[in-house]
Amino acid sequence: MMELGLAGKSAVVTGAAGGLGFAFAEGLARAGARVTIADIDAKAAGAAAERLAVYGDALAIGVDVANEASVGTMIEQSVAARGGVDILVNNAAIYAGLVRKPFFEISVDEWDRVMSVNVKGTFLCAKAAFPHMKERGGKIVNIASATVFSGSPLWMHYVASKGGVIAMTRVMARELGDHGINVNAIAPGFTLTEASRAAIEDAENYGVARGAIHRASRPADMVGACLWLASPLSDFVTGQTIVVDGGRQFI
Repeated sequence: MMELGLAGKSAVVTGAAGGLGFAFAEGLARAGARVTIADIDAKAAGAAAERLAVYGDALAIGVDVANEASVGTMIEQSVAARGGVDILVNNAAIYAGLVRKPFFEISVDEWDRVMSVNVKGTFLCAKAAFPHMKERGGKIVNIASATVFSGSPLWMHYVASKGGVIAMTRVMARELGDHGINVNAIAPGFTLTEASRAAIEDAENYGVARGAIHRASRPADMVGACLWLASPLSDFVTGQTIVVDGGRQFI
């Protein structure tokens, strides 16, 4: 079996107490990385870390990714415990609880709240991690969304925020290449997380007929792309967005 080269690497995953974030954290832990689970729900982060204890020591830290001081403290605590940051997965985002509505009915407060977490949060986490990555290199994996490419209606604040993540990914890749840091994005299609099940009626069948692979996507389906982008196997790949949606965007 080919080794991914992740054993002993220090990985920070935001929004990792559940959903896709936990799937990414678990995949990295299983591959031998030392994972920091960073989440706004510190209690849930602790419970998630306990679940990963079977793979090694997982660290749980509460963080508000929209707050620069909170992000800085989270990164410093992770570095103190791990000796550095090799991998950053920017997964934290507002998605659960968003009510689908026409863009002209979205309030300014709701728009700003989504942008603050989904866009500014990604920016702040990468900014805070960079000083600890610039001498050793590393991998940044930003989690975008396939909705950017489909123009999914009634989610303009969410879709626009994830489009911003893709744009930032390309800029970061250009700026950080000389430091040996690869920056890429994953754009998941509709995936069966607890948040998705709550948002969509009959989630098991949502969009399945439009795909080349006729089944619902589960969090585990996203993990392979994350592990590849976090590993040395992708050392010559940067600035890219990988759509993982079972072929729905191409039908």
